[in-house]
This record gives sequence, structure tokens and C-alpha cells, in this order.
Amino acid sequence: MVMSTLLLFLLGLILITKGADWFIESAVSISTKSGLPKIIIGATIVSFATTAPEFTVSAIAAYIGHTDLTIGNAVGSAICNIGLALGLVITIKAIPMEDGAFLHKGAIMLFSGLTLIALTLDGNLTSSDGLILLAIFVGFLYYNYRLQSAIFNGSEKKREKLSLKEMKSEIFYFILGSACVVIGSRVLVDTGTEIAYWLGIPEMIIGLTLVALGTSLPELITAVSATLKGHQDLSIGNILGANTMDIAMILGFSSQIRDLPILDQSISYDFPVMILIMLMLVIFGITRKRLDRWEGGVILITYFAYLAGLFIFYN
Repeated sequence: MVMSTLLLFLLGLILITKGADWFIESAVSISTKSGLPKIIIGATIVSFATTAPEFTVSAIAAYIGHTDLTIGNAVGSAICNIGLALGLVITIKAIPMEDGAFLHKGAIMLFSGLTLIALTLDGNLTSSDGLILLAIFVGFLYYNYRLQSAIFNGSEKKREKLSLKEMKSEIFYFILGSACVVIGSRVLVDTGTEIAYWLGIPEMIIGLTLVALGTSLPELITAVSATLKGHQDLSIGNILGANTMDIAMILGFSSQIRDLPILDQSISYDFPVMILIMLMLVIFGITRKRLDRWEGGVILITYFAYLAGLFIFYN
């Protein structure tokens, strides 16, 4: 039993790693051939695919009544995406911030996080609260739509766009890669959660750590792979888009399934850390128009300090 679980865990990791490789290459190719900047592709198509594990896990958890896991997974993933994924990526290689879209997408991400805090001060995220979050998500999609329209219809010289038929190979590998990432993440979450239960870890901490890490692996692997291939702007766009979806789309949708009670731990510890780490990313990004390696180190250390605090104060 233990051996089969460990083997499945390794299989999930292999699926994610190979899937992310196909995923990145096809996304960059689609970006180039369609004429879209990689940060736009990252904030929409790639974010949808890499957020699928969080969405599935949180929605199922809400449906079967494990609401702590729903909240922990979504919030923990948002923290992990920046703290671990981007912290690691920036530490590996400094990233120039030349596109104004970073500030706009960062502001939407922060607004969704602050709105979540405001809506849950009463200790509950209701279905009506969730509709407000979903409205923010729709606004995020509309912003990306307008941004793409400006690129294609603006006064600047347009790039020739290829048809979907001419990109069928890229689309095939994009779908195959994203499927491998999603399936591999699901296997990793199921086996990892089983291992965590053997160790007697509380459900909320499982959601904030192991499950959040498991469902954030697509973002982590995608971000690292993109950076190593020289496409750091895809990493940034993906994380900003994924975090907005984690909060606005996932929690907004999950609260339509059932009301989500909010623990005191979330209000006093998890939510403030989430906002802090988002602010760090945005402030670091807009100062000197770049994210330096030492700033990535600070973000990474903050994430590990948060994890240490979880086990010291709430386990």
C-alpha cells in the first residue's frame, strides 16, 4: 500500500514535468504565431490550464463538505504561486518589467485579495459574497479581452496572425501538455494527501501546504521551465492570472456550492500573509522596472517563514 502510493506520487511528478515542457513550448509558439505578447497568453490561456487542479480540488472539497480544504487550497495556492514559484524563478534569474500590463494585472490580483478579506470579516463567505468575487473574475477576463483587442486593432503595426488550422500541432501539444499537468497534479494531490493523513496533519494545514503545493505544481513547473527557456514574462503573466483565478474564480464558484466558513486562523494569519506577499511582488516589480534576484530571495524566505509559522502556531 505504502509502496504503491509512493510510486503513484512519482508518476504524478513525471507527468507534470513532461507535460509542462510541452505546455511551455506550445504556449510560446502560439503566442508568437498569433501575434500576442507572451504575458497576455500567460495571463489567460496558460493560467486557465494551470489553475484547473486548484479549481477541481476546491470545488469537490466544497461539494463533499471539506470547506477548510477549499479555503486552504485556494489561499495556500495563491501564497505558494508567488512565494515559492515566483520567488524561486526570480532568485534564479532577474526579470525586467517593461510591460505596463504587470502593474494592471498586479492591481487586479491585489483587489481580489482585499475584496476577499472584506467579504469574510464576518467569518463566512456566502453565495452572494461569491458573486462579487465572480464579478471581479469577469472584469479580469474583460480587461484581457480589451488588451488583446488593443494589440490587434491599435495604431501600431499589426503582426500577421496564423489560423487555428495552421497551428494544429501547437494546439495538440498544448492540450496534451496541459492534460498531463492536470492529471499528474491530481495524482500527486491524492497520494500526497494520503501520506499527510498518515502523519496526522490537520485538514486546514494540509490544504494550505501539501494540497496547495500539489495543485500549484503546474504553476511552479511552468514558471521554472519558462525561466530556464528564457520566457520569464510568461511566468509572471501566468502567476498573476492564476492568483486572480484562485481567489475570484475558485472561491467565487465554490461558495455557490455551499457557504464557506472562515477560520480565525485565516483572518488573522493566512489572509494577511497572502496580501503581504502580493504587495511585495508588485512593489518590487514597479521599483526600477525589474525584479532582482535578491528580491526573489526575500519573497522565498517570507514563504518559508509563513510555513514555519503554520506548524509552530496552528498545528
